[in-house]
Amino acid sequence: MERVFETPIAEERIRKLEAGDVIYVSGIIFTARDEAHKVLLERGEPFPLEGLALFHCGPVVRKRGEAWEVIAAGPTTSMRMESLEPRFLRKFKPRVIIGKGGMGAGTLKALVEVGAVYCHFTGGAGALAARAIKGVREVHYLEELGIPEAIWVFEVERFGPLVVAMDSHGRSLYAEVGAVVQKNLEKIRARTKEG
Repeated sequence: MERVFETPIAEERIRKLEAGDVIYVSGIIFTARDEAHKVLLERGEPFPLEGLALFHCGPVVRKRGEAWEVIAAGPTTSMRMESLEPRFLRKFKPRVIIGKGGMGAGTLKALVEVGAVYCHFTGGAGALAARAIKGVREVHYLEELGIPEAIWVFEVERFGPLVVAMDSHGRSLYAEVGAVVQKNLEKIRARTKEG
């Protein structure tokens, strides 16, 4: 079943999601890569982040007159933020994290505590993501951090599809796949030793 979540998203709605569900997000999403995470954790939020969707992204943008146009907005590798994400989740309570490649045990634990999910967005689909972005509402720390690391606040409509890959119940599709791969490697090693 296809579900569209309008930000700000209530914790109760997120807790109903399970790994493997497909969702879309409408409303406000904001970007934050590792440098932006550090700035926000040090200085606090420039606007309320609770209930929003956090996008691990360094967008490709251009200025047209006074307005910004988003050309592409593909996800960046989320594991870069693993050392910062648990604290970020506990402090600011975004309900959805969007990225690629998954995150670790620390983030999974924080997702359970806070009531949030990590969603996978296909890498290499930055132009598809840009089509769902209807406008740039704000940009923060642009001069200090530069375009890719700045905090971009986007108005989006049906952003996705997003696969819930880590849920608020402690399930991670990445960990499950990793376990299967490990078992298969052990079988291969055992056969190699026998042969």
